[in-house]
Amino acid sequence: MANPQVQTVNTTADKAKLAAAAVTVVLALVAYYSLGKQGPLFQWLGLLAGLAVAVVIFLTSEAGKALVAFGQDSVREMKKVVWPARSEAIQMTLYVFGFVFVMALFLWLTDKTLEWFFYDLILGWKK
Repeated sequence: MANPQVQTVNTTADKAKLAAAAVTVVLALVAYYSLGKQGPLFQWLGLLAGLAVAVVIFLTSEAGKALVAFGQDSVREMKKVVWPARSEAIQMTLYVFGFVFVMALFLWLTDKTLEWFFYDLILGWKK
């Protein structure tokens, strides 16, 4: 559940940073296609450099800082997870496969029963 005391403030400077990052991505794409005559090495270097600058600009914005904080929190939570042992994982996987097999068999039998009931008994359409 979200913390009701946390407020998001979008300042003009923050919006300018996001716009600058978007413009930098567009300029990186323009550089990629403009550098076609210089060869693929320069094309890719121009694209990657432009994208790197855009990422740096984005990470200095509030949205970028929030994304980094979210990533750090996610890593922290993943470290708290207790993963099952190999034998438990195999056992649960076999349970799932067994259940899927039983359900597939049940659905196939139900389908064939309904097919027989409607087509053979009610409509009289023998195959």
